[in-house]
Amino acid sequence: MTVAESKRISSRELALAVVRDVFGAERRGAQAAFDVRARRSGLDARDLTFAAELAYGSIKARRLLDWYIAPYLAGRDKPLPDVIREILRLGTYQLRCMGGVDAHAAVFETVNLAMRHGHRGTAGLVNAILRRISADAPAPPDPSAFAGDDDYLATAFSLPTWIVAQWGRAFGAQVPAMLAGVNAQPQRAVRVNALRASVDEAETALRAAGAEVRRSPFVAESLIVDSGAAGDDAEARWTLQGEAACMPVDLLAPQPGETVLELCSGRGNKSVQIAARMGGAGELFCVEIEARKTAVLRERLEAAGAVAAAVVEGDARFVEVPAVDAVLLDAPCSGLGVLGRHPEARWRKNVDDPPRLAHVQRELLASAALRMRPGGRLVYSVCSTDPREGREVVDAFLADAPAFTRAPLPGRYAPFEREGDVLVPPGIDGRDGFYIAVLDRAAVPDLGG
Repeated sequence: MTVAESKRISSRELALAVVRDVFGAERRGAQAAFDVRARRSGLDARDLTFAAELAYGSIKARRLLDWYIAPYLAGRDKPLPDVIREILRLGTYQLRCMGGVDAHAAVFETVNLAMRHGHRGTAGLVNAILRRISADAPAPPDPSAFAGDDDYLATAFSLPTWIVAQWGRAFGAQVPAMLAGVNAQPQRAVRVNALRASVDEAETALRAAGAEVRRSPFVAESLIVDSGAAGDDAEARWTLQGEAACMPVDLLAPQPGETVLELCSGRGNKSVQIAARMGGAGELFCVEIEARKTAVLRERLEAAGAVAAAVVEGDARFVEVPAVDAVLLDAPCSGLGVLGRHPEARWRKNVDDPPRLAHVQRELLASAALRMRPGGRLVYSVCSTDPREGREVVDAFLADAPAFTRAPLPGRYAPFEREGDVLVPPGIDGRDGFYIAVLDRAAVPDLGG
């Protein structure tokens, strides 16, 4: 066995460990599990890349892999040990989904995994199944074999059927492209901090560092990274942030000299974007309930040069702040629009998540409205396209708040306009899915003579 082959075994061991972390009792996130185990592995960059692709890909493709494996386990009464089933999935992913892997090596090394984590009998079963899959080269799922299109697409692209069905109702013919996009690499983008650099300066610096970037047609401070390395800038001139995640602040359009409130600020990506739009002039109040996130929020605002921002730790429904000109509520949600960024996320969502969260979302939206001056504006957004936590929340609010109406959207958002709101389909051009509503509060009527 060569040194390279030995490392390749370690790559597969690392992938298996990550998968077991994700689906084991601790239910760790895939990225967090990989980062911890990769640091301990001693593997070089090439082997880590292989392990990451195998781990993340097999986590995403779990439903499809089980569909491939099922015929070869037909008639077996005794259930497989969990670790052996995971190993079978890893082997099947290499044979059916992962390009550039020699079939013989995939079978041989995966069987070795089964021997180390099982016994001769389970290793023999893994060997027999993977050899048959390699020889048969089974075709991908065919629509005629399924009861309906939703089940077919959900199996072929490996997602829960209810998510595919919901996207189908919302996006129709776009769904296959969306599903392919969610399974591909997500879009990489940076948001330029105007308090530290202009977009021209950031673009020049990124290109000098070897990144190929282009400007977003929607958000002025967003640069799409097509290739090359681009991470958070040490001088806070730019930060990794998806293009769609920058749209709520763009639509809020905070201005210098205004008083602006951001509810549910999290770790501060949108907070910095608001502060930069305000140019350091005016007042910005950022409200976050979690102490851990609040600490990060303060650090990010300080590093970004957002001296006019004040952080308020507390429940956004009840905190006391002055009346403001504009409010951003990026509400906690199911996260169905960002499934492509988290390999395990699709398997941790529940059909009841959106209506469960909608109760809090409605309370937060009502609270946001109370803090606005007449003539002000409010942006409500969620990184989900499920109408139960998007359109339906806003419609219910408007039915009870006659002073508020939907505001006209800028013309550049026409590709995403849906009945007066913005609905960004997940996966298309690598974007995250977002729902955004822009609301105006009526000014006080002129009672003068």
